[in-house]
Amino acid sequence: MIRHVTIFTLLTLVFTGCFPEQKENNSGKTPLAVISAISPGKAQDQSETVEDQNQPSVDDSRKNAITNAVDKAGPAVVSITVTELQRGYTREFDSFFFRYFDVPVQREVKSSGSGFIISEDGLVVTNEHVASKNSKTIMVALSDGSKHEAELLGSDELADLSLLQIKSERTSFPYVEFADSDDIMVGEWSIAMGNPFGLFADGQPSVTVGVVSAKERDFRPDPQDPRVYVEMIQTDAAINRGNSGGPLVNSNGEVMGVNTFIFTGGTSSGFVGLGFAIPSNRVQKIISQLKESGSVSLEYDPGMKFVPVTRQLIMQYPSIPRVLGLFVTEVNKSGPAYECGIMPGDVIVQIGEERVTSDMHAWALMREYDEGEEMTLHLIRDNKQYKTSMKLRKRVQGR
Repeated sequence: MIRHVTIFTLLTLVFTGCFPEQKENNSGKTPLAVISAISPGKAQDQSETVEDQNQPSVDDSRKNAITNAVDKAGPAVVSITVTELQRGYTREFDSFFFRYFDVPVQREVKSSGSGFIISEDGLVVTNEHVASKNSKTIMVALSDGSKHEAELLGSDELADLSLLQIKSERTSFPYVEFADSDDIMVGEWSIAMGNPFGLFADGQPSVTVGVVSAKERDFRPDPQDPRVYVEMIQTDAAINRGNSGGPLVNSNGEVMGVNTFIFTGGTSSGFVGLGFAIPSNRVQKIISQLKESGSVSLEYDPGMKFVPVTRQLIMQYPSIPRVLGLFVTEVNKSGPAYECGIMPGDVIVQIGEERVTSDMHAWALMREYDEGEEMTLHLIRDNKQYKTSMKLRKRVQGR
């Protein structure tokens, strides 16, 4: 009898201890494990809902700094189609004289390149070798598919930059901001945008990605092509024909430079990982002058005028030395040239360490100097060679 009472008492204590826990579970604070045991299907649905809320979508995970930069700068990138008149000759047979003659002909040639809008009113920056004074018509295609005619506000062959104005009734265009090229870091992302090979006539830009490989790459002016390429940005982002004039963008969607040329090293005519862009600070400096006056001038005034020595000039003035150089025609008595001893009739044959071959080559060399610096000149006078140093400053008006 005593044993039965003991068993009954133990069972009572066990079930009594379970009642408070069961009551707590019924109050809405039951763990998921207990709910799963009661209703497995419903618990699974609730668990998946919680996980879906905490996990980002696939589209969000695909976005990064590069896609954000493309979204920001892409609408401002344009495709440029230029029509130029090229003069040439064709050989035609004349039956009367019974011989061939070279007959001058003109033909229209179309070329394409890239550019980007820098202001809300539709100012476009591109390379001079894309759109120049020889352009007959200039058409600009935006990324939204619209096409507009553009006019050339100014161009500079030496800097290889041109400024265009879109001609349209539209008053607002997407545009991109410039970055400070002095703050560029070697190794940071670089995004080349443009219209390579003219593949996308609707203006939709193609995108290639790399890094900034180097900064401040200088290329000495070539007598055959005296363009001034100094402090260039080097990138390994793929740049091909048609990318010229397009922007090189950083991960913030800002323009670091203008894609201009590639270096093949004589191995091929295609991209080999060496592309170069004109830095944004230099671009802004040139563009501001083109916008104001349509041309670019030196920061200083040399105080003289000159022309290249040619065969016609030697025939006109037999006393001129028969050498390649610059024949000085005028000297301002209040300018640096007069102060360093240069006189009309002198022939300048060397600027700094470079031999001068043409007036364009000379202006290209002079652009490497800033106001306040000294320029060394070698000249010939009376068949004797002289060397002088010219202090560069702005013109002082004479009394």
